[in-house]
Amino acid sequence: MESILNSPQIILWGVLFLAVIFIGIRKGAIIGFCMLLFIIGVLRVQITEFNIENNELRKLNGTNVVLHGVIADEPDIRDNYQKLKVKTKDGVVLINADLYQKYEYLDIVKISGKLETPQKFEDFNYKNYLMKDGIYSVMGFPKIELIGKQKANIGQQLYEKILLLKQKTRQAIQYSFNPPESSILEGTILGDNAAMSDELKNNLNITGLRHIIAVSGTHVVILSSIIMSLLLILGLKRGSAFYFAVVIICFYIFFTGLSASGVRAGIMGFLYLLAQKLGRQSLGVRVVAIAAAVMLAQNPLLLAFDVGFQLSFLAVLGLIFLEPAFEAIINIFLKGKFKEFVKIVAATFAAQVFTLPILLYNFGNISLVSPITNLLVGPVVYWLMIFGFLSSFIGIFSNWLGWILATPCYFLLQYFLWVINFFSQPWAIKTFENVHWIWLIILYCAIIALTRYLSKKTSHLF
Repeated sequence: MESILNSPQIILWGVLFLAVIFIGIRKGAIIGFCMLLFIIGVLRVQITEFNIENNELRKLNGTNVVLHGVIADEPDIRDNYQKLKVKTKDGVVLINADLYQKYEYLDIVKISGKLETPQKFEDFNYKNYLMKDGIYSVMGFPKIELIGKQKANIGQQLYEKILLLKQKTRQAIQYSFNPPESSILEGTILGDNAAMSDELKNNLNITGLRHIIAVSGTHVVILSSIIMSLLLILGLKRGSAFYFAVVIICFYIFFTGLSASGVRAGIMGFLYLLAQKLGRQSLGVRVVAIAAAVMLAQNPLLLAFDVGFQLSFLAVLGLIFLEPAFEAIINIFLKGKFKEFVKIVAATFAAQVFTLPILLYNFGNISLVSPITNLLVGPVVYWLMIFGFLSSFIGIFSNWLGWILATPCYFLLQYFLWVINFFSQPWAIKTFENVHWIWLIILYCAIIALTRYLSKKTSHLF
């Protein structure tokens, strides 16, 4: 709440006073502790805001500076420039650089240029987007001098190895496939959308398939469902499949570079698998709530400024509450056949329903063909990932063998592209401008009512 609305100090003192009173009353202890946690949350946000206001690097915005720092992550290569995250002694600055010079993780650089405050665009608050990641300053095409390379500690050495494996996998994909097939596979396997054209991104948005080409909470949760289904098909018991799926998800998050969004997505995937293993919705919700509280205690800006965080938790809640009802309804029509296929479809739709209002509020678009396209693409996604991983990893060691194994993946990608191109029509998406926050409340009230109704009607079929 504090990250959205500023609470006056008089209200905080009043809530604290009431909390003490309620804690002293046996029947009101729970309410009192909830109030106390609210106060702690507000103070955590205020401490974060204080640190931002007093960040030394941020105070230099608008001036020409000379900084020394270390490239703190893999360079983000775009069509005609690259983004570098440079960590200095006073903070992190995000800079745009030309492509003619190659930079690597842990390179020591000297940068000279004008520090700027990130902009707020009409349809996108870039300042808040970077603020949640601890970046308060940007620099456009400064003078960059490569000085050397920082000696890596054990953790940084491990991260270097991961980035090297990721780069070799990217090269194997680009050897076996041409754009746009290669860019789709890079997005699906590596979570890397930099090579994807704006036209393809727009078509993915129109068809409602963007979540498949991203390391997001929705993506990893659906991937978790696919992995569990595949392991169960192979004959593993649900308990054993849970542990295998957790190991695979952890490896995948490391492989995609341990980005903040990827780590959050991995946590969401784990929570979804844990809720399935426990088999209790109420306990699953408690685990999700605890995970959210821990993540917000570490970075309270995620709640208001990170759409990925919001989508991650909503996707998990959708799968906990709505997936069983959808699965039961679909099984009525299919008479219990194709159970694993039904589970994948139900998981996809449940996640989409719970995340739809947030997508509408933030981006103002609704894909009218999303249910159809996800139904058409959903069954081939895990085969695309399986063959994609096989051809990519084996392609690291043998280009020709990787190319041979890429053949089935190629036909799956062609089918994927056909679905995208066929349904990416102007009529397939509805745009709403300036969606008011009140619609969020209305839509989620409707979703909650629908979920409760479907759960009661189908509870005997679970």
